[in-house]
Amino acid sequence: MADAESDPEIEQQRERFSRQRERLAAKYLKPAAERPPSIARGVHHVALICGDVEETIRFYQEVVGFPLLDLFENRDYAGSTHFFHDLGHGNTLAFFDFPGHSHPEFAETLGGLQHCAISVTPEHFAAARGRLEAAGVHLHGPDEGIEGSIYFRDPNGAQIELTTDPLMEMMDLPLASSGP
Repeated sequence: MADAESDPEIEQQRERFSRQRERLAAKYLKPAAERPPSIARGVHHVALICGDVEETIRFYQEVVGFPLLDLFENRDYAGSTHFFHDLGHGNTLAFFDFPGHSHPEFAETLGGLQHCAISVTPEHFAAARGRLEAAGVHLHGPDEGIEGSIYFRDPNGAQIELTTDPLMEMMDLPLASSGP
């Protein structure tokens, strides 16, 4: 199997994608001083589907470290539970279960979740990593050499990233000031 870095076809494809990103940035990405402020106040919640309510609550509260905020019947489906975990700064991670319904295993697909990245302090990152390892959760990432970033699958198959990147930064670069 050829090395991806030395495969001319792969390099041509990467160059084509790079030109496409440059074209999109030139067309849509305005300098920070010219951008209007977002109308959003933050992420109210991201809702995922779970298979086992108690297992999911224990995982996120006891292993990852996100306290349970509320738990009630889902208004859209009788008998279903809707619950919320605190992600800090007014943001929540929510779950539904759908008792009596079978669901396929998690898969990356168009419109689906690739991963949810959650910012934590370096101290909380180290503690969460230790709890995840102690619980036997497989940790991985796109580049094992990146400090302060781990990926794992929750009990339902959703991929979560814990990162020490502050909000509005990516790999030590401020997102808000990027642009032409």
